[in-house]
Amino acid sequence: MLQSIYSGISGLQSFQTGIDVLSNNIANVNTVGFKGSSTEFSNLFEKTVSAAGNPVTSAQTGLGVQVNAITLDMKTGSYYQTDSKTDLAIVGNDGWFGLSGPNDQEYFTRAGNFRFDPYSPDGITTDTRLVNPEGFFVTGTLANNTNGGILSPVVGSMELDPANASAQQPLIFPNALIFPVQPTTQANFTGNIGIEDLPQVISAVAISPQSERNSLRLVFTQSAEQPPSGIRWDVTATAQTADGSVVYDTQSGVVDFDASGAIVSSTLGPIDNNGAPVTANFGTGFGGLISNSGSSVTSSATVDGTLAGELLGYSVNRNGDITSSFSNGKQSVVGKVAIYHFQNDQGLEAVGGNKFRVSDNSGNPLFYAQNNGEILSSTLETSNVKLDTALTELIILQRSYDAVSKTITTGDEMLKNALQM
Repeated sequence: MLQSIYSGISGLQSFQTGIDVLSNNIANVNTVGFKGSSTEFSNLFEKTVSAAGNPVTSAQTGLGVQVNAITLDMKTGSYYQTDSKTDLAIVGNDGWFGLSGPNDQEYFTRAGNFRFDPYSPDGITTDTRLVNPEGFFVTGTLANNTNGGILSPVVGSMELDPANASAQQPLIFPNALIFPVQPTTQANFTGNIGIEDLPQVISAVAISPQSERNSLRLVFTQSAEQPPSGIRWDVTATAQTADGSVVYDTQSGVVDFDASGAIVSSTLGPIDNNGAPVTANFGTGFGGLISNSGSSVTSSATVDGTLAGELLGYSVNRNGDITSSFSNGKQSVVGKVAIYHFQNDQGLEAVGGNKFRVSDNSGNPLFYAQNNGEILSSTLETSNVKLDTALTELIILQRSYDAVSKTITTGDEMLKNALQM
């Protein structure tokens, strides 16, 4: 009879733990990125009642129940879109964001409700940092291309080094950043200047080292001396301010075309655009500038180069790249949000605040060499707790708790009756 009381007490303790776990799940049904847990039970001990008996079956009785494990449910929650470009969600159930807390303590989370937080020591804003609601820094890889407030543009996407998952750092960027001017170095001219003996003018906008939109003006006039075959044009190129008030350089040359109108040669040299030499490229054959009567007389020019730009803000794309946007319409990658993986996600140690940290059971964080993960921006992952399922399980545990408490009451009554006999 006493054993029924002991078994009942173990049931009360175990089912209370199960109810505690379910209560926490239900309480976090609206918590961003929350991962619910489930309680697993097992019998406590087995006692042999009699060594002799039926050789086919054992003569044993159980001695109660225990909590065998509380497992983390890694199913993915639902996704919903937001208006913030710094709200992030990891696609699928494999992967974690990294956080750096006080004393550089490392944490991991599925909650991607991040924001850029300007850092202002002494009231002077110098940096902006990607942080979670608690102010912990989001970690990843820095491009290290923002020295002195001047950007060194990065083309394309950054890649995480699979061997350096432990070498990530807080994602901190300058609050003020300049996209440097890239002066025009080449102007490409295309079209047909015809064969009539009339001046032809082609103009292009050339970016100067001072980030000015200067005018590159080419005037074609037919040469006094023409070749035996084809046509020859004298060309004068002028680099000047947009309003023509200042002329920086003037160069002259000769351009020859064959009888079909394809370009043969050009002697026009580079034109100085206020400190930046610009090469006039007329192409080859029919792949650039031509001179014939076979098509309408039209021409155009394209140039390289970029004006300087001021930082407008930062955003995150599906690759996890943090991209800086500038007033000149340009963008450049300045960092990458890391997605960490573990050999045993359920071995992570929960520390509150929807955060986890490494344990001996989880193993150290790592990156995948291939398909490390995909991030959704302006998106958050909801809790993976299903309220209807959790309430059903709660009712079952409640009934189990009531039933096992009844075994204690019954055992106690039987013990009283035995003592009164």
